[in-house]
Amino acid sequence: MTLQQIHYAVTISEQGSFNKASEVLYVSQPSLTESIRELEKELEIIIFHRSGKGVTLTSDGSEFISYARELYRQYETILDRYGEAGTLKKKFAVSTQHYSFAVKSFVELVKKLSTDEYEFALREVRTQKVIDDVSTLQSEIGILYLSDFNTPLLTKLMRTNKLEFHELITCDAYVYLWKGHPLAKNKSIRFDELIGYPSLSFEQGGSGSMYFDEEILSNNHYPRTIKATDRATMLNLMVGLNGYTLCSGIICEELNGSDFTAVPYEPDSEHPSSKMKIGYITKKNIHLSHVGKMYIEELKKYLGAEDENY
Repeated sequence: MTLQQIHYAVTISEQGSFNKASEVLYVSQPSLTESIRELEKELEIIIFHRSGKGVTLTSDGSEFISYARELYRQYETILDRYGEAGTLKKKFAVSTQHYSFAVKSFVELVKKLSTDEYEFALREVRTQKVIDDVSTLQSEIGILYLSDFNTPLLTKLMRTNKLEFHELITCDAYVYLWKGHPLAKNKSIRFDELIGYPSLSFEQGGSGSMYFDEEILSNNHYPRTIKATDRATMLNLMVGLNGYTLCSGIICEELNGSDFTAVPYEPDSEHPSSKMKIGYITKKNIHLSHVGKMYIEELKKYLGAEDENY
């Protein structure tokens, strides 16, 4: 087994077909196919199911690729540090739930570094994908939150995937809505006051998706709900339908505009509140890169400033 074969296998899994992978790798498809066939023979496993629509990973292949991707990333890290200058761009990626503060911190990080030297990626994705990306080292850092409701499941998933959660800030629940909303000027908002308005949330999909919801208090029953897949659509629905979402109250006006506000959620005996523990996840036993540490500092700087405003 060679590093080249590992690189080939990882690229095929990411591209979803031998044909696309051969174009990315600048290798003929017959050579690529033969290389993977030799690798599967040596390992005595089948890595890919092949079909007319492309390839999918077998159960053995899925496990192998997770290790292969981690190994090849370490190889790239060695090249980044010790290889000839300018031969390989350093990579840094973050996967996050839909948080504007995560984007703002990323912007500040990139401003301090050269895009000629680094290849950056910022992915706003579903909660499960945040976990998957960090687990497979597609991203060095993932941003998500824990609450009383979702902690048991997400903690189990992180333990299974050998991930660690690092808390950044603890927040109370807020109602996030358009400044033209009839409740926008309230000092606080109760659950019963929200009944007539649509509850907005980011679509998660999959089984048990309630536990992956990005919105705090997702286990409450909401008579009217609308799912969105991106932050821009969510904001448009707030304006167009007087919708709302329940969140941390941390607002980045620079990115989301000044037309929105966060009002404290007022709990009652039937609809209690919960704390949001916002933090980042990393792979166990892998030290953060220099850029990763810089990004965490940007997050702490931004969230620290926000915390002082409460």
